[in-house]
Amino acid sequence: MITTTPTSRLRNRDMTAAWRHIDFVLVALVAVAASFGALMVYSTTRHHSGTSTVGKHLMFVIIGFGAMGACAAIDYQRLRDWARPIYVGMVALLGGVLAFGSTHRNIKAWFDIGPIQVQPAELAKLATIVVLASYLGTIGDRLRLRHLVVALVGLGIPIGLILMQPDLGTTLVFVVIGAGMLVVAGIPMKYLGLLLVIGVIGVGYILNSDTLDQYQKERLLAFATPDRVSEKVSYNTQRSQEAAAAGGFSGQGLFEGPQTRGGFVPEQETDFIFTVPAEELGFIGAGGLLVLLGLITWRIWRTAQLARDEIGRLICVGVLCMFVFHIFENVGMNLGIMPVTGIPLPFISYGGSAMIATFATMGLVMNVHMRRFS
Repeated sequence: MITTTPTSRLRNRDMTAAWRHIDFVLVALVAVAASFGALMVYSTTRHHSGTSTVGKHLMFVIIGFGAMGACAAIDYQRLRDWARPIYVGMVALLGGVLAFGSTHRNIKAWFDIGPIQVQPAELAKLATIVVLASYLGTIGDRLRLRHLVVALVGLGIPIGLILMQPDLGTTLVFVVIGAGMLVVAGIPMKYLGLLLVIGVIGVGYILNSDTLDQYQKERLLAFATPDRVSEKVSYNTQRSQEAAAAGGFSGQGLFEGPQTRGGFVPEQETDFIFTVPAEELGFIGAGGLLVLLGLITWRIWRTAQLARDEIGRLICVGVLCMFVFHIFENVGMNLGIMPVTGIPLPFISYGGSAMIATFATMGLVMNVHMRRFS
C-alpha cells in the first residue's frame, strides 16, 4: 500500500498555477474603495436623484469587477500578441467618437448607447498601457532613438485624437503614462530632457491657440491666477474649497454636510467628489481615503517589483502612473491647488467608462502578480 505524506502532496501541487497567486489584498482594498465611493455618491445625490444615481453607480462597479476578472484571467503575454489589433481598435474608437459621438460640456467624447454613455478615451488608457508595454518590453536595454520615435508616434496618435475632442485633462493622463513607461524602459536622459522641452512648448501652444474654448483655458489657469478670472469660472473651485474647509478635523457628520446637502458644489458626484468626505468626515475621513488609495498604489508598485519580465513591469508602471496622477490631480483641483480638468477620483467618482477602465487596470496588475512564477 502506497501512502502519500503531506510533504509529497505539497510537492505534487503545481505552485506556478496562476490562481494560487491572486493578490487578495489588492482585491480587498479595491472592494473597500469602491464601497466607500458608492457611499459618497449616495450622500451627494440622495437629495436630488434618490437612489437612481447610486443604483447606476453600483451597476458600473459590478461590471467593473467583471472587467477586472476578465483582464486578470487572460495571460498578459497573450495580450502582447494582440497588441496591434488592440491599437487599431483604440484608434478606430477615438476617430469614431469624433465623427459620430455626442457633445457634453463642449467636449465631443462620448457614444450615447441608450441611457449609458461610453467614453472611448477611458478605455484607450488601458489599451495604451498594454500596447506600449508590449513594444517597449521586447526591446530590453537596447532602447535607441528609432524605438523612441516609434513609441512617440504610437502615443501621439491617440493623444492627437483626444486633443481634437478637445480634452486636455485626459491628454495629460496619456502624457504621464507615456513618460513614466519610457523612463522605466530606459530612455536616455538627453532624450527625456528634449521631450520635456517639447511638452512645455506644446502646452503653451495649446493654451494660446483655438484648440480649447476660452472658458476651458480660464478653468485651467484659474488655480494660478484666481484674481484674473470671472466668478463664473472660479465658482466650482470656491465652493469645493468652502466645503472642504467646513469639515475641520472630524467633519460635519455623514449625510450632514451643509454644502453637500444643499447641492452647492457643482459636479460634486464626479469631479468634486473629494469634497464629500472632506466636509462630512473631515480630515480623518479624507485622510483615511488617501491612505486607502495609497495602499492600492503600494500594491501596484509591489507587483511591478515582483513581475517576471519587462512587459509585466511596464504594465504595472503604466497603471501606477495613471492611478497616481488621477489622485493627485483630482484632490489638487478639489483643494484649489491644481487646474480644473475633469479627471475623476479612482473608485470614488461617479461614472461608467472611467470606473470600468480603472477596475480593468487593476485586473492587469493582478494578471502580472498571478503569473510571476509562470
